[in-house]
Amino acid sequence: MSRWFTRQVFRCFKTVERIGDRITGAAGPVFVALAVVLLSIGAFCFFEIIQPSLPYKWLTTPICIVIALNLFGHYYYVCTVPPGFVDDSPRVPGTSVLWAKKRRSARYRALTGVRWSEELHITRAASSKCRRCGVMRPEVSRFRDIRLSMVGKSWKLRHDCERSHHCRICNRCVLKYDHHCPVRINQCVGIHNERHFVLFLVYMVVSTACFIGFGWRFVLVALGWFDQPWPYLAPPVCFLLTFILAGVLCMAVTAMAGWHIYMIACGETSVESQDHEHYRRIAKQRGETFVNSYDMGYLKNLQLFFNIGQDGYPYYTLLLPLRVEPYTDGRAWARRPGLQSHGGVHPGEELTDEDEE
Repeated sequence: MSRWFTRQVFRCFKTVERIGDRITGAAGPVFVALAVVLLSIGAFCFFEIIQPSLPYKWLTTPICIVIALNLFGHYYYVCTVPPGFVDDSPRVPGTSVLWAKKRRSARYRALTGVRWSEELHITRAASSKCRRCGVMRPEVSRFRDIRLSMVGKSWKLRHDCERSHHCRICNRCVLKYDHHCPVRINQCVGIHNERHFVLFLVYMVVSTACFIGFGWRFVLVALGWFDQPWPYLAPPVCFLLTFILAGVLCMAVTAMAGWHIYMIACGETSVESQDHEHYRRIAKQRGETFVNSYDMGYLKNLQLFFNIGQDGYPYYTLLLPLRVEPYTDGRAWARRPGLQSHGGVHPGEELTDEDEE
């Protein structure tokens, strides 16, 4: 009786959760439009009220414009660039000015596999059908002795699609699925837009911090503490509300951005972070230690995620709102030397989408 009651309660909560997903998914475009309006109001208030008061305008004005372009540019990309689905064909990089130029050493690489490696032989992975959307997605295939040449070191690669997950809202399997964001971007965060998502968070923190740091004096004027007129187009109430919103967002997004950057430095996504905690508990019960095979050190993980460095894109691409390819097509991954899978995880213990439900 108790088990039956527990199952019914669980099913009830899952039903409510799915209804909530559908509601937020349907209202996603409204949330995105609201975000664009709020960002535009914040930018207008900053450039009309705060920016003219900054010293060294020849220096601060270009910097403020670059920050604003990055904020709006990366938000546009993360909302419009598809996250990357398992059944998608390999994408061809664009040729417009919005696409960053690769370094010479990485300019002419294959469209599949790890794009830095010149010594890579790509093999197609075995496939299985997703139980939810019915798409054929690659599974773990046999491990080949392939090495990724980078700065005098070598990294193992594994041909599979094991970092993909099924999104119950999109009802599709997403390559390197991180999470579905119905409120801010109205789609999933995956391999092709995760870079823009993180950079949007970073520039949101920078923008709101600048608004607060340089705008607090105008708050006093808007409140009427000084006998000064308000000669701006933006009403004082609008500026005050924008200032309060900037303060709230600065604290919230700073925590979110810091957590995502930490997970990137650890070589894991949001979903994998939860899975790895489960693996650590299992390994600890056996007296073993869990080792993330994707973790190749903080610096290397960050270089792989942003696809920068000697064999990636130039570092200045972090400062401009440019499109950048991920370092892989999502079917081959760099791994720690000597590891064919996560250490401390035995065959059959890997979590699946069904287990994560």
